[in-house]
Amino acid sequence: MHPDRASQVVSDSWAQQASWSRAANRRKRLIGRARAASLLCFVLAAALGTASAQLASGHRLAAQWAAFGAAVAAGAVTVLNSRAGRVQIQDWTRLRSVSEALKTDVYTYLAGAGAYRSPHAARVLRDAVDAIRIDASDLLHHLADFPLDHSRPLPDVDGIETYIRVRVRGQIDDYYRPKAEWMRARLRAVRRAELLFGGTAVLLGAWSGAFQVEEAAAWVAVLATVSATVVAYSTAAKYEYQELEFLRTADELERILSDWVLSADRSAQAEDTLVSRCEHVISVLNDTWMVKWSSEQ
Repeated sequence: MHPDRASQVVSDSWAQQASWSRAANRRKRLIGRARAASLLCFVLAAALGTASAQLASGHRLAAQWAAFGAAVAAGAVTVLNSRAGRVQIQDWTRLRSVSEALKTDVYTYLAGAGAYRSPHAARVLRDAVDAIRIDASDLLHHLADFPLDHSRPLPDVDGIETYIRVRVRGQIDDYYRPKAEWMRARLRAVRRAELLFGGTAVLLGAWSGAFQVEEAAAWVAVLATVSATVVAYSTAAKYEYQELEFLRTADELERILSDWVLSADRSAQAEDTLVSRCEHVISVLNDTWMVKWSSEQ
């Protein structure tokens, strides 16, 4: 294929990857917002319901408004949960899967490895991209707001060494390890919240029992419900699982790079094996956690 046409093919493929990635990111944000809003509404429903019962005897109007707010919040939970259901999760994971598949092919092409050592590498890339898009054609409507942007520069990869620096080390240092730390911070925040709510519930229970304060006893159940809801939210977000998987993937890529450094073999076959191993590790992470997200909804 003519060099100019080959350049256009890889540029188009990279632009395609950007559109799928942006669509996946938007779908994930919408799911995350729906879950966070559902959590807030559930907490509000529990708190306002209890407040309404306690205000009924002396503040009738306030009690009515609290009951109204509790009913609205409880109804909103159902609506919001429908925005983060199985269909939405499956669409998001498939969008991300397509994005990552396109990225794998573009990086392998730029590294000149595997099937892309062919003199017809650009044609191979175009066929691979077309096949990926055909398999996911039912998701194309998600890309309507993300037209192709050819101004996005290609990765600075033109061989195996730059592939290692940009693709592999970039994934380890700029994505997997920072993401693992972010998940760890989220998990710590959830555990602290659980401890706070649990400790407060214990204090209210003790206060209620020791001083016969019936109003405090009602809030013990509220705090227990809130604590359980926060834990359920963390479980749904899979903070602990994602932290572990990000660390495992980074560690596996580090081992592959260590093997490459220690090996004296720099043949084309060795380069192909390196790229294949790295891309396999990256794709396994994507596939496994996407399956986990989808299967547990």
